[in-house]
Amino acid sequence: MRVKICGITQPQQAKAIASLGATALGFICVPTSPRYVTATQIRAAVTQLPENVDKIGVFANANIIEISQIVHDSGLTGIQLHGDETPAFCYQVREQIPSVEILKALRIRSFDHLKQASIYCEYVDSLLLDAYHPQQLGGTGQTLDWTMLREFNPSSPWFLAGGLTPENILEALSQVKPDGIDLSSGVEIQPGDKDLDKVALLFERLRAKE
Repeated sequence: MRVKICGITQPQQAKAIASLGATALGFICVPTSPRYVTATQIRAAVTQLPENVDKIGVFANANIIEISQIVHDSGLTGIQLHGDETPAFCYQVREQIPSVEILKALRIRSFDHLKQASIYCEYVDSLLLDAYHPQQLGGTGQTLDWTMLREFNPSSPWFLAGGLTPENILEALSQVKPDGIDLSSGVEIQPGDKDLDKVALLFERLRAKE
């Protein structure tokens, strides 16, 4: 199972989290976010990471030129679209930047949202299901209704996100079977400052489950 730790802002923390077992790290490319980092800051972190760790940039309603430039300047290997991007936009990103992995994040609050999620499978590599919040795009600490996801079986791989912590991760995984998990606020001291003890505890819990 893939494990993505999102909202990385410090190169040393990026390196430490990768060494603890993360398979992907997320960097927030949304200027209004408290976890925002520039392409230069991302590159400083990425250059210290092993090749087998995915480096995902998180964008929200950005244009393709901007996304492409940041990918080029930073060394990202993947793009997470976390805004209101349409399937058509995802297709355009795939055409323009074919070398990177594309994840589409969806904020789920009903079964109707889940039905919409499947439409994106044709255009992206993976889905990411996050908790809905009326003002914030992610990193809210709010959990999804996991029972709603028990029958969710899309044609592409998917990540479970939304309020996951080392304390609730095993309960979540006992109810749903995602291909990956994504944590941000659940392993933080404050936005952008990760708690390495919590990250270590997360991997300890995951290993105990195996």
